[in-house]
Amino acid sequence: MLVNPMILEDLYNDSGMTRKEKAIKYQKEKKVEIKNFEYENANNFEVSATVYGNKPYRTYVNIKDGILEDVTCTCEDYYNHYSICKHALATVLEINNNPQHIGQKVDNRQELDKIKEINMETSKDQTYRNFKQIVNLLYQEEMENIAEDTEELKINGNIKLEPIIYYDKFQGDMKVEMKIGTSKRMYKLKNLPEFYTRMMEKDYYKYGEKLEFVHTKEAFNEDSQKILEFIMKYAEIIKYANSNSNSNYRYYGKALSEGNIIVGNSGIDDLFETLNGKEVNFKRDFVNGKIIFTEEQPDIKFIMKKKEDGKFRLYPNVKIYEEIILKGRKYKYVLDDKKIYRCSKEFEISTLKLLEIFKQNYLTEIEFGENELPDFYSIIMPKVKNSIMMKNVKDEEVEKYKPKELIVKMFLDFNKNNYLVADVKFCYDKDEVNPLLDDINANISRNKIKETKALNMLRKTGFMLDTKNARFILPDDEDIYRFLTQDINYYMKYFEVMVTDNFKSKQIRMPKIKELGVRVENDLLTIDISKIDIDIKELKDIMEKYVLKKKYYRLKDGSFINLEENKEIEFLDKLSTGMDINYDELKNGEIRLPVNRSLYLNQLLNGLKGTELIKNSEYKNIIGGLNKERLEENIDIPNNLSGTLRYYQKTGYQWLKTLDKYHFGGILADDMGLGKTVQMLSVIVDYAENIGGRASLVVSPSSLTLNWLNEVGKFTQNLKTCVIRGTLTERKKAIEDIDKYDLIITSYDLLKRDIELYREKDYKFRYIIADEAQYLKNSTTQNAKAIKQIKADTRYALTGTPIENSLSELWSIFDFIMPGYLFSYRKFKSTYELPIVKKEDDRAMQKLKMLIEPFVLRRNKKEVLTELPDKTVTVLNNEMNDEQQKIYLNYLAQAKQELKEQIELNGYEHSHMQILAALTRLRQICCHPSLFIKDYKEGSSKLDQCIEIIQDAINGGHKILLFSGYTSMFEIIEKELKIRGITYFKLTGSTKVEDRIQLVDEFNDNSDVKVFLISLKAGGTGLNLTGADMVIHYDPWWNISTENQATDRAYRIGQKNNVQVYKLITKNSIEEKIYELQERKAQLADNMLDTKTKFISKLSKDEIMDLFEWFWRRNERLYNSYRWRLGRMWSRLSNCQARNKSKIIWDET
Repeated sequence: MLVNPMILEDLYNDSGMTRKEKAIKYQKEKKVEIKNFEYENANNFEVSATVYGNKPYRTYVNIKDGILEDVTCTCEDYYNHYSICKHALATVLEINNNPQHIGQKVDNRQELDKIKEINMETSKDQTYRNFKQIVNLLYQEEMENIAEDTEELKINGNIKLEPIIYYDKFQGDMKVEMKIGTSKRMYKLKNLPEFYTRMMEKDYYKYGEKLEFVHTKEAFNEDSQKILEFIMKYAEIIKYANSNSNSNYRYYGKALSEGNIIVGNSGIDDLFETLNGKEVNFKRDFVNGKIIFTEEQPDIKFIMKKKEDGKFRLYPNVKIYEEIILKGRKYKYVLDDKKIYRCSKEFEISTLKLLEIFKQNYLTEIEFGENELPDFYSIIMPKVKNSIMMKNVKDEEVEKYKPKELIVKMFLDFNKNNYLVADVKFCYDKDEVNPLLDDINANISRNKIKETKALNMLRKTGFMLDTKNARFILPDDEDIYRFLTQDINYYMKYFEVMVTDNFKSKQIRMPKIKELGVRVENDLLTIDISKIDIDIKELKDIMEKYVLKKKYYRLKDGSFINLEENKEIEFLDKLSTGMDINYDELKNGEIRLPVNRSLYLNQLLNGLKGTELIKNSEYKNIIGGLNKERLEENIDIPNNLSGTLRYYQKTGYQWLKTLDKYHFGGILADDMGLGKTVQMLSVIVDYAENIGGRASLVVSPSSLTLNWLNEVGKFTQNLKTCVIRGTLTERKKAIEDIDKYDLIITSYDLLKRDIELYREKDYKFRYIIADEAQYLKNSTTQNAKAIKQIKADTRYALTGTPIENSLSELWSIFDFIMPGYLFSYRKFKSTYELPIVKKEDDRAMQKLKMLIEPFVLRRNKKEVLTELPDKTVTVLNNEMNDEQQKIYLNYLAQAKQELKEQIELNGYEHSHMQILAALTRLRQICCHPSLFIKDYKEGSSKLDQCIEIIQDAINGGHKILLFSGYTSMFEIIEKELKIRGITYFKLTGSTKVEDRIQLVDEFNDNSDVKVFLISLKAGGTGLNLTGADMVIHYDPWWNISTENQATDRAYRIGQKNNVQVYKLITKNSIEEKIYELQERKAQLADNMLDTKTKFISKLSKDEIMDLFEWFWRRNERLYNSYRWRLGRMWSRLSNCQARNKSKIIWDET
């Protein structure tokens, strides 16, 4: 190969595919005769030749430094083309493939110059396209003008772009080349990708003596801005295609030509938008000219002419093959000699469509007889009526065959199989046509297009052909229901629709319960729904469809029930799911249920409109007595109750009494500090002074048993009370003497130990009260199992947090107060818990709220204690010091990897201990690394922050409660308090019950004791510490309700000062994530008991792993910066961890 492949590639791109193929053919057929060939190397040579095409053509090619310096050919194509022609290209191919031509000299230098002079003389009126040729030709002229006063070209919005459009009708190709310059001189843009790069990089580039500038958008004049955008878009595509295509085979050429833009489907749309309204240079079939881009519609008409023999001709008014149709993505275009027309959609689907039919079938005219005129006027004429010109056709003939107005009549009915059937008639004046029969009246001029549209409507609706009965049939229930609810309205808009009485009787129905009876007899609730206007035997199937969220149910009589937004069906669904109804027992229309369902039923009945409700007096009494809004404040309280009850406490007392009257259980879920204890004591005292004879049982956490005893002494008189405690013998004696007392108090721990003694006693308490009932949230624990075995007339639960983490906790408490009310846990889980938590099913949530609402009384401090001072909660962030952060990040990296491997190996369910240990470590590092690193000396930023707050608070006259989940943290804090001479108390799980009360009383009374260190779990409940007005939560706990309970030791009845609460959170740590989870869980109880927002569940595997991912993402960069320095320290840390791991996990968790 004698020629540089890159040169050949450029020549191929410049010539185009057609010329390249012809050049190769010339060379292979030995039609190239080399005259002169001077060869230096692959980038420098000069050659002349004669190429024998239709006639002999003389060619000359000069390549210098790899650039086409000069090219000449005597053919016509060369004059009309930008660059190299097929003859010149064939010359280069000949020398490339035949080295024997090197040094060949047939012509002398004078002969070569003569060829060039002939070429220049012949083409003196033509435009030279090659930049080098232009420079050489005009060099002398430029030298003559050099003496003139020329200034550097100052370009500021003067650059213009001129497109030249080429169209090759044989190939059907259109391409665009660009010229760039000013009014003085224009240059060809030879390489569009290079131009794109210059624009992107704002390069300064010189095109020639008259053109050099910095490539910015502002450099181009206003008319060129759209052209510039067009170039940039397609030059980028060319650059990308050429850089990624055939990169390993450059010899075979680039993917796209870099000197022009091939105009494809999208390109023609963009080109038209760019040049709309402009006139540009255009070359078509070697002819130069101008062309205008216009939105005018082409003047294309079709002439219908009647011949002397009575036949008709249809032909266009243009030469079919001269009208070029170009297809864009959005539009079609018509190209003629002077314009490019963008066709409107209307023109495209009518006139242009007909023209394409002529072209595709190689027709210049269509001839048809009079018998085909109906089809012409029915099908063709409506499409192109604005483009048809009549010749020798009389108006009477037009009217005769012009389609009459079509009226579609549709007769609807249901057959014996309850399929929808439709008899369709096409009506033209008095004539009717069944489209499914062949007996068509040939004299009717029919509107075939409208008939087709009508039949297509039927097909889309789902109608099938019943050829036997010459009618349409719709057998599918889904299609029938959609037709009756939606499609029929559309048909009535365009058809004349008539229906039978049978059809009318099977329309969409909305079930109606005309009358509903409710009565309470013998502790049973009876509901009579026999007056519903549907067959009760079908009710089970209807409700199954409703639960599956189907849109309809089809009754056996063929009619439909709309299951969407149907109040009666919604009522029946809530009735069945909330009361566990067996539909097989509904044959007589009555339902018998436990009386505790009365309140739920009442809520359902409130939403049932237009139904006559018949209620007996006993039912009305139950509903009225338990209506929270109608509970009276002015009621008598027991004489033996010391002091007075607040108004809301009287309401609670009456509510509890009413529940007891009907043997219902209940949950008193008032906010912490609102006096749940005194409300419960009021009920017990009332029974003791008016009836008496049986004891009541209070079960509480161990730490609160003596607190209950103190409350009894404070609020009651003569209430005989016994606390079960001491040795087994002492407890056994006390249990044997239960009937001597009005009130028995025991702990959850002792109850499960003594459960056999209670069984032996076989005693039925008047009331059983589960205090801090969240201790029962896990129904599988011994606490829950033991207390549910105790017999009592009425069961109550006291808790400020009936739901902490999941709905199963609520079920467990209800299973204690009213066993079976929320069904079995399996049914509760499938019907309520999973739909609410996993699917966020609002319908299930509303049903559950209606079920529990009558038996839960919840008030918060803001609602009832307007005199309570303000409580302010402030989150204070701190940042770990350098050493602390190094330890944290290093442990985080290791824990993340170890947990991932652990879970992959053993599964998530068997990795809880390892997860807990890892999370505990991270939390401890935030508190103080010395909690698990021996001899750690660098301190903790959180501890420094905490001591500073305490010191400032004491100086301001405040008393502080400081809560932490780690008792070992208190040892560190105590040292700091002792250094500063600050007096403090401490209460943990090891503090004796008797000492707790003494510490609480002394802290409230002794102004010298400024700080009370309290373990979050041990002291979070049952303490009254209103002597403090500041609360510090040193480290966040997973559940915010635990922290709230702790805060309410100070913020409760009796508090006179505003309470300030500080939460200390370490930034960029696990504590931030815990705080986020606290905020989410805070919604859980409120969602069910008060608000309408969504539920969250316990931490899932993804949430657990997200903790580590989240921290890691926030700290990875910092960790990497420390990584090299941590190696030696981590070895010591790992050894320490191995020694202490088991002890620390169990002690601190």
